[in-house]
Amino acid sequence: MHLRLFVILTLVSNAMMLSPTATKRSATKDGSEDCRSCLVCSRDNGCESCPEKLFLFLSREDMRHHGSCLHSCPAGHYGMRGQDVNLCMKCKAANCDRCFNKDFCTKCKGGFQLFKGKCMSSCPEGTVPHLTDCIEGCHPTPWGEWSSCEWNGQPCGFRWGRQSRSRLAPGGPDGVSSPCPTQHETRRCKMRKRCPEERRRDQRRTDRKRGRKRQRFLNNTTVTEPPGRNEGFNRTTKRG
Repeated sequence: MHLRLFVILTLVSNAMMLSPTATKRSATKDGSEDCRSCLVCSRDNGCESCPEKLFLFLSREDMRHHGSCLHSCPAGHYGMRGQDVNLCMKCKAANCDRCFNKDFCTKCKGGFQLFKGKCMSSCPEGTVPHLTDCIEGCHPTPWGEWSSCEWNGQPCGFRWGRQSRSRLAPGGPDGVSSPCPTQHETRRCKMRKRCPEERRRDQRRTDRKRGRKRQRFLNNTTVTEPPGRNEGFNRTTKRG
């Protein structure tokens, strides 16, 4: 009797010692795959709390937010660690793909260059583009001559082509070697629609057509003498 009562009291005590977090986590993990990495999870809103090393990311779905626990924040967000929760916060810098904090970008979206934490459509004065960054301290040489106007390796036969030019950036500031790149730029150019070979071929074709036309004209033309000329000659001969 006393032993049975002791077992019952022990089970009740253990049940009361379970935290609400653990109870909620175990209840929701079985019902949704979204809750696998959560400490606290809701069937409607996903993760509400994450383990210590993970970040809580809230994504908007229609009129509500859905939480996920991630090892790293997605593009356009940065991780901010706090005492109670680590959050994924949105980058505020324009055209930024990844950032160190809300205003300092570390990677720009396509078509933009990174310069001092900002994403630029073109590099500012005194800098040159290199891969995805704008580099300071390069001293480029003057631009070279434009290349010939071509399209797909052909110098003619198309209406428009492209031509390019380049300039070197031999060194960095104070003569120290640097990753300053060779700069290239291209522009649209107008091409000769017909190549010289095509013109010569067309000219030969035209000459042949003219020759055939002249020959037909000569074949269809006969030389005739004026009527009565031979008859007068014959009469004169008879009188003699």
